[in-house]
Amino acid sequence: MNQVAKKRFFEDVEIIDIAEEGKGVGKSDEFVLFVDNAVPGDVADVMVYRGKKNFGEARIVTLKKPSTYRTEAFCKHFGTCGGCKWQHMVYSAQLKFKQKAVEDALTRIAKVELTGMQPIIASPEDKYYRNKLEYTFSNKRWLNDGENRTDEVLEMNALGFHIPGRFDKILDIDHCYLQAEPSNSLRNSIRAFVIEHCYSFYDLKAHAGALRNLVIRTASTGEVMVIVVFAYATEDEISKLMGFIDEQFPEITSLLYIVNQKKNDTIFDQEVLVYKGESFIYEEMNGIKFRIGPKSFYQTNSKQALHLYEVASQMAAFTGNELVYDLYTGAGTIANFIADKVRKVIGIEYVPSAIEDAKINSAINNITNTLFYAGDMKDVLNPEFVAEHGKPDVIISDPPRAGMHPDVVNRLMEIEAPKIVYVSCNAATQARDILVLKEKYDLVKIQPVDMFPHTQHVENVILLVLKA
Repeated sequence: MNQVAKKRFFEDVEIIDIAEEGKGVGKSDEFVLFVDNAVPGDVADVMVYRGKKNFGEARIVTLKKPSTYRTEAFCKHFGTCGGCKWQHMVYSAQLKFKQKAVEDALTRIAKVELTGMQPIIASPEDKYYRNKLEYTFSNKRWLNDGENRTDEVLEMNALGFHIPGRFDKILDIDHCYLQAEPSNSLRNSIRAFVIEHCYSFYDLKAHAGALRNLVIRTASTGEVMVIVVFAYATEDEISKLMGFIDEQFPEITSLLYIVNQKKNDTIFDQEVLVYKGESFIYEEMNGIKFRIGPKSFYQTNSKQALHLYEVASQMAAFTGNELVYDLYTGAGTIANFIADKVRKVIGIEYVPSAIEDAKINSAINNITNTLFYAGDMKDVLNPEFVAEHGKPDVIISDPPRAGMHPDVVNRLMEIEAPKIVYVSCNAATQARDILVLKEKYDLVKIQPVDMFPHTQHVENVILLVLKA
C-alpha cells in the first residue's frame, strides 16, 4: 500500500464531486476520498475509517469551508436512514449533479456526443411526492447515539426502514417526508397500538413474530390502500389490529392483509385478503384511470410520471398510424397513455400479474388497440413474434435498473425500428446498451427527468433514430 493510502488524516480536502451513494468525492494526489455527508465545494479535514490501495471512505472531522450548495437537512433521520442521501444539498445543485451523471455516463460509457441534451426536468414537489412506502416491523431497533444499550427496559421494537448494510436492524421512523398524510399518522398509530397490546415484532434472524411489514399506497384520486403483512399472528391479533385501523382511519378505501411465513418479504406469491373495501385503488393520469392492486407496479412519483410519459410521447412524435412495441410494459402505463395517439400498441412484460393489470387498465378506459403478452423479453421478442404482429414503427423500452438483456439489444438491432425511445432509471446501463445500438442508430434527443428528489437517482429518456 502506498504512503498516501496509509494516511488516516487528510487536511484541507476539497470536495469536487458527489458519488452515487451520496458521499462527496475528494482527492489527495491520486488517492480518492469518499467522504460521508460532504457536498461539492466543501473544504474539510477528514479521517479515513476504511481504506483500500487507491481510495478510502472518510468522515468529516472539521468543516473548514462549507459549500454554497450546502443546506440543513430537514429530516431528523438524515445520515442514519438509507434514503434521501442528498438532503444536505440544495435542490438546484442536486439537479445539476444528476444531469452531470447522465452526461458522464453517455460520454464515458456510450462514447457519444451530447447533441440534443435538454436541461433536467425538476420534480414539481421535493417532499411528500411518493405514492407508496413499505415499512418493516422488527424487534431489533437501531439504537441511536447516546442510548443505553444495556438498559433492560429499553424499547427495542421498531417500525421503519432498514439501516444500510444491516438487514437485521430497523430504524424506527418518527416522521418521513416522502409520503403525504395519512402515511405518518397511520404508521405511528399502528406502532403505538401494537406496542400497547404487546404484539411481537418480527425477528429477521429467528423468523418469528406476529408483525412483519406495513405497505401504504396513496393516489391522486384521494384513495388510500393499506396492507398489513403478518407472520405468526393469531386470528385474534389480526382481527384486533385490522379493526383498530378501520376505526381510526375511515378514509382507507382498500384495507388488506397478508399472512407471510416465508423467509423473504416478497408478497408476489402470497394471498391477499380483503378486510374492508376493494382489493385495489384507482390512480388517474391525463384522464386515464389505472387500477392499482397490492402487487401492481406504478411509478411512485405520480405527478412527475405524467411529465416522464409526456416526454416519451413527444420524442416519438406520433402521427396516429404507428405500430408501437412497448417493452417492459409493467401494468401497461405507457401503452395505455399513448394508445389514443397511435394505431396499435403491443406490450411485453415478464410478470404475468402485471400483464393482467395492463389488460384491465385498457378495459376500464375502453381502450381497444392494445395487446399484451407475458414472458421473458429475450424469448418473446423473437423473429416469429415480429412476423406475426408486424415490424414496429416505434419501440419504447423502459427496462429495470439492470438495463436490457444483451439478447434483447441484439433483437432491436435486427428489427431496425425507425425509432427507439429508451426510458431508463440507470444512466450507466442505458449507456451500455446505447454503445451497441449506436452502430445502427443516431442519438438525437436526451431528456433527464428527476423522479426522486434528495436521492442520486435520475430517469433519462433518449430518442434513437435509425441511420439512413
